[in-house]
Amino acid sequence: ISSASVRNATRPDMNTSQDEEDSRSSDVSSSTENTYSDTLNSMTSLLEEFLLHKYKMKQPIMKEDMLMIIHPKYHNRFAEILKTASEHIEAVFAVDLKEVDSTIHSYDLVSKLNLPNNGRVWDGRGLPKTGLLMTVLGVIFMKGNCAAEEDIWKFLNMMRVYAGRKHFIYGEPRKLITKDFVTMKYLEYRQVANSDPPCYEFLWGPRAHVETSKMKVLEFLAKVNDTVPGAFSSQYEEALRDEEERARATVPARPGTTLTSRHVPWPGPAASPTPT
Repeated sequence: ISSASVRNATRPDMNTSQDEEDSRSSDVSSSTENTYSDTLNSMTSLLEEFLLHKYKMKQPIMKEDMLMIIHPKYHNRFAEILKTASEHIEAVFAVDLKEVDSTIHSYDLVSKLNLPNNGRVWDGRGLPKTGLLMTVLGVIFMKGNCAAEEDIWKFLNMMRVYAGRKHFIYGEPRKLITKDFVTMKYLEYRQVANSDPPCYEFLWGPRAHVETSKMKVLEFLAKVNDTVPGAFSSQYEEALRDEEERARATVPARPGTTLTSRHVPWPGPAASPTPT
């Protein structure tokens, strides 16, 4: 849901409590406000497209270039427009806009997970696949940390992502989810015990436990749904407990003790799988 649609939906009807003159004045004011808001939304959308194009082409994102696509009249709102655009991209693709060099004001979109090729997974150019992985991790968490494959696809189908059908961002999603993410240890894909015919389920893989957390995944889901993590009450409580456990695990170990593999950092990004 766009910020403009939220504002329009919550704007009260002023006409019923105004006389005719005030009503006309209110209409003019509202029209001016809507035009201004629509212009900001339009520039935000243009900036989103610009940022994603730069990411896709592996080109640096420069502030001076971003300002060129924003009308000079709104340069004083640049920080606000950039913040909104980056938040929209984050909620879909799970990448963060980060300043790379403050002296020349260069930026980059950085994957929330250490996927190969900065979230593209495969070699070459393309859009990030991190959002799909974060979504699957979120469904697993919401389903009690273990989700039936059927439930995963039911959710993804609502996003118009279908098994066996090539997606313009994700390629063939079944291969990406059941093979590539599994090979990279972000997901565990296993047959349900004693299932006949065979049924399969997903769990978080060891790499997901290292690179993200239940709270971070919940925060991502909250942004997607334009809400706050606390809105998912039971999962939020579980995520808080997980954060406490992680905090205790970061306490320096005493001589003679050993950290578990869950808390040993991975040496680097996983190798890029071979696309088909």
